[in-house]
Amino acid sequence: MRIVDRPYAKNCCCYLLLTLAIFILSACNTRESQLVEREAKVSARESELVSLLSELVEQKKMLEKNDSENLPEAIQDSAEKTCSCDSNLDEETVKKPSDMTETKTLLGGIENVFLDPPGMEFSARIDTGAQTSSLNALDIVEFERDGKPFVKFNLIHPLTGDKLELTRRLRRHVRIKGRGGRESHRRPVVKIRVVLADIDEQINFTLEDRSRFKHQILIGRNLLQDLAIVDVSRRNVATSKTENSDTASENK
Repeated sequence: MRIVDRPYAKNCCCYLLLTLAIFILSACNTRESQLVEREAKVSARESELVSLLSELVEQKKMLEKNDSENLPEAIQDSAEKTCSCDSNLDEETVKKPSDMTETKTLLGGIENVFLDPPGMEFSARIDTGAQTSSLNALDIVEFERDGKPFVKFNLIHPLTGDKLELTRRLRRHVRIKGRGGRESHRRPVVKIRVVLADIDEQINFTLEDRSRFKHQILIGRNLLQDLAIVDVSRRNVATSKTENSDTASENK
């Protein structure tokens, strides 16, 4: 067996350790240089942001200065426009509350209304508290005709008391809550033409048994809204107006 000289082996180990140390140091230097380069990039970006922020601050100051200079002019222009608008009020037609009242029909708490069908006049209660108008309907029968829903019912003739049978297209159903928390009732809705003074409209009526009431017809807001003003302390205001106009035309 060959015996290696100990000094030679020792020198080889030292060289290996030295080489390893140099490699480790070079790797550390490379890492350090990368970190230094990254720090330099971050510092450059920070300086760019600071300069951008300073520019924004300067622009804001300039805008505020311009706004403060233009504010008196804007106030003056606004005042001139306001004055011109006020001066035009006399030239233009302005709707005053009295004018708006004159454009609406004045009705009493009780009026005569013309229904078509059946083509006759009924005494009706005018109620601004009711959303939908209602009609006294007896013997209500729903059926289909050509695949479409219809409803048949009877009215009471206002003079003779006889039953008048009507058939109308069924529009929909509504649920009316009973008073005192009673169970709601499902009622059919039909559309009928109504003539009241100078109002002539097709409106929806809910069908119900109003035999317990004095008036077969109740006119609600679906006809009155934007068209009429109601004075519940008076009766037959529209009727008296119509009679007076007819008498005046006859005298002419």
